[in-house]
Amino acid sequence: VFSLNLAQRRRDPLSSAYASSSWEASRETMKPLICFLLVFFVSEIRSFDLVIDEIPDDPENLFDLEVDGFPSKPMTRNGRYQRSTLNDEDSGEAVAGDDKISIYSYKVQSTITSRLVNTMIQSKVENKAKHSQNLVFDVQIPKEAFIHNFTMNINGITFTSSIREKSAARQQYAQARAKGKAAGIVRSSALDMENFKAELNVPGGMKVQFEIHYQEMMRKKLGSYEFVIPLQPGRLAKHLEVDVRIIEPQGLRYVHVPNSLGDHFAGITTISKGEKKAHVSFKPTVAQQRKCPTCSATAVDGNFVVTYDVHRETKAGELEIFNGYFIHYFAPDNLDPLPKNILFVIDVSGSMWGLKMKQTVEAMKTILGDLRPDDHFSIVDFNHNVRTWRDDLVAATAPQTEDAKKYIQEIHPNGGTNINEALLRAIFILKEASSLGMLDPNSVSMIILVSDGDPTVGELKLTKIQKNVKQNIPEDVSLFSLGIGFDVDYDFLDRLAHENHGMAQRIFGNQETSSQMKKFYNQVSTPLLKKVEFNYPQGSVSDVTQNSFDNYFGGSEIVVAGKVDTNNVQHLQSVITATSSNAELVLETLADVEGLDDFLKKEPHADPKFTEKLWAYLTVNQLLAERNLAPTAALKRNITRSILQMSLDHHIVTPFTAMLIENPEGNERMLADSPQDQKKGCCPGTLGVAPNGLDKSIPPWAKPTATAQSLLRAPTLSTDPRITAVDNDPHFIIHLLKSQENICFNIDSEPGKILNLVSDPDSGVVINGQLIGAKKRENKKLSTYFGKIGFYFKNKGLKVEISTETITLKDGSYSTALSWSDTGSIIRKRLLVSVKKDSSVTIAMDTEMSFMVLLHRVWKNHPVNVDFLGIYIPPTNQFSPSAHGLIGQFMSEPEVYIYNERPGRDPEKPEATMEVKGHKLTVTSGLQKDYRTDQVFGTNVHCWFVHNSGKGFIDGHYNDYLVPHLYSFLKNP
Repeated sequence: VFSLNLAQRRRDPLSSAYASSSWEASRETMKPLICFLLVFFVSEIRSFDLVIDEIPDDPENLFDLEVDGFPSKPMTRNGRYQRSTLNDEDSGEAVAGDDKISIYSYKVQSTITSRLVNTMIQSKVENKAKHSQNLVFDVQIPKEAFIHNFTMNINGITFTSSIREKSAARQQYAQARAKGKAAGIVRSSALDMENFKAELNVPGGMKVQFEIHYQEMMRKKLGSYEFVIPLQPGRLAKHLEVDVRIIEPQGLRYVHVPNSLGDHFAGITTISKGEKKAHVSFKPTVAQQRKCPTCSATAVDGNFVVTYDVHRETKAGELEIFNGYFIHYFAPDNLDPLPKNILFVIDVSGSMWGLKMKQTVEAMKTILGDLRPDDHFSIVDFNHNVRTWRDDLVAATAPQTEDAKKYIQEIHPNGGTNINEALLRAIFILKEASSLGMLDPNSVSMIILVSDGDPTVGELKLTKIQKNVKQNIPEDVSLFSLGIGFDVDYDFLDRLAHENHGMAQRIFGNQETSSQMKKFYNQVSTPLLKKVEFNYPQGSVSDVTQNSFDNYFGGSEIVVAGKVDTNNVQHLQSVITATSSNAELVLETLADVEGLDDFLKKEPHADPKFTEKLWAYLTVNQLLAERNLAPTAALKRNITRSILQMSLDHHIVTPFTAMLIENPEGNERMLADSPQDQKKGCCPGTLGVAPNGLDKSIPPWAKPTATAQSLLRAPTLSTDPRITAVDNDPHFIIHLLKSQENICFNIDSEPGKILNLVSDPDSGVVINGQLIGAKKRENKKLSTYFGKIGFYFKNKGLKVEISTETITLKDGSYSTALSWSDTGSIIRKRLLVSVKKDSSVTIAMDTEMSFMVLLHRVWKNHPVNVDFLGIYIPPTNQFSPSAHGLIGQFMSEPEVYIYNERPGRDPEKPEATMEVKGHKLTVTSGLQKDYRTDQVFGTNVHCWFVHNSGKGFIDGHYNDYLVPHLYSFLKNP
């Protein structure tokens, strides 16, 4: 996601020179016209957020912005893309909403050439209002796709891009910046997301055209190819069009377009199908787009889906050769399935409570019922502990599967998440069964991991978990990962699966969870062939790569690609060997070169480089996977060089390249780059560094204080002693304004539990904290800390999640993430989220409320301690009288009377009697820490300590404040 703001500092509207479509005409009167921004991705990257807040008043200076965000994919003539511009012919009447923003056209054009998809999405938007406001381009991009171009045209000016080696691109950008000709720098790190959003705040009367191009490879799932276009224009469009052309040399069995957008659009889609090609068109009129005849809202909101399959004449598959490259598609049918040995590893931590667990149980009962008698299985379920239904694999007989269903049904989610121990236990069970000779030699072994969260107990370092699994899992065992929910670290689960011969899928914790789980299971649960090998005549092919692992599953497809020797191209033959359920299988196929050449040369819509692009796509992905597993630094360097060369040769952005964006004259530059200091696997989006005026929105109690000491240690934050806080393991400090007393208490709970801190239904604000555990017990006690804090501003529809790794702002499907290694701010709907690098996050809602979250980093090799968070809330926040929660209940301050101070058991800690809420409590005088001023040692705060987890001071028992989700309101406070 990225956003670009072209608003002025001055209050008066932009002059007509700004709105002029002629760059030359306006240059003399207002030189630094338009800032621009190009977003780019690695294969996993899909989401960025850059905010450029202002155009400078000084017309002689370009706006120079630095942000922390990351890359995309590109090029053509002269090494960079040149796309269409907005012309007067595009100025036809558009459909404007009440806000005077109109979409003149929204077009999606896709061409599928033998499974390679080239897609272009173009949107032409105009702000017809007299004032500046947001214009948005928001599309979903398939996770596996490579974006190879994105352009913006603003009133006739088109910005172009090219791919460079990273250091070279940085050098060119630095040269431009030294001359005052650098428009900005964009940085981010890898993030597995599918959302691409461009948001501009532009003057009235301005037209903008967005255009994005990406490529992907169709993957066969459950016996067919499914092409999905998320179609969400957001409003009515004068011209809305989806155009899909399919060219398949093997011949088309069928083409089907399900009514995925709803009955509202029944009969609008047209399909023209021939023997080897088809054309799908969807062009609803403005009247057809409306939700109702008088509605101004669009009914176009969902996925446009095309499914098809091809003819397969031989079991050996289809061998296609074109322009010096070959593609071999292998998807045999009518084979008996191999027996399988399967371990289900299921997360039953507290975050799985509710609908996610209910849907998981429902899916598992169906999956267990589908096991075959010759299959063997067991179940490992885990929270902070690990349990097994059976310690050994058992045959999938009816009595065993029924007993397993009962076991699943009785699971009650609670506690933390110990992924490492759960996976190692599953691996041990499979290895033990193999060593005891319990497994059929022709069987296929697999582990299916189902989880919705990051590890919070045991081994917490993701790279260490990956290493432990890789070192212990047998080479013939596949690991498949299912990530449930929006908050799951899918990037970690994806790496875990692909490093161990499997694949991963993200599903969402809603009513569709059960069906999505069953669909994923069906993809991987029918092994038909084992140890599939492709053999080609020596010297006839080179640089061979493939998309899959060694086993073939029913309904899928193995794709092999490579270069061919032009001297042997007419006689290329493949011999395939594999183990089937009955015996060793040997298959042969011969390429039909002349027939393919004749067909493709006559087809104007076919991509003439489809074989080369598919080969490059598969090769880069394979090299990236090999690099992750490289055992030595030297091998990793060699693979990195290969990836870099492939990136430059085939215009694919990887972590080792960058995108240089230039204006038409080539004298003003912008860099799309990945930062060197980002942690691998972290997930920040791009962000805009706040302009000078933005600091006024940060509450005074959270602002930095410039002192000499701040340069020598952790940042110093100005501190109002009147503060309510939760920090350390976890210690609560409640400041009572009326009595000017600090009351303290501790909460001793379990890892994974979520505590409600503030629940204010009237103002629509929720603050919850999820506990994580120390690495091990000390003195028979496992310390707990806040590892994640969630803020939910219901009236704004905004959620903020702060963990020890990232800070994420969510607004429906919109999501922007920052890293703790960033310094910058996000503003959305008058909510400010401001990050100070490796120190603190400040959240300010209008002028009514503000909060601070501190990050506590520990030595990564510390035997006990873990990174954790602390939260600080000023008692002046304007909560409603209905506010409750462990902290919220004290916003309406209770009467407190402390008297009879006397010596305690410890001479240095006097005791007293405190009367509060009808209780007489013995409290102890002591010191707690406020870490805002000194994040290392803290500042002492005197308080009266209430024992037994605040009993008598808080309403009820602390267990009454446990909630199921990070954004849950407290029920029946």
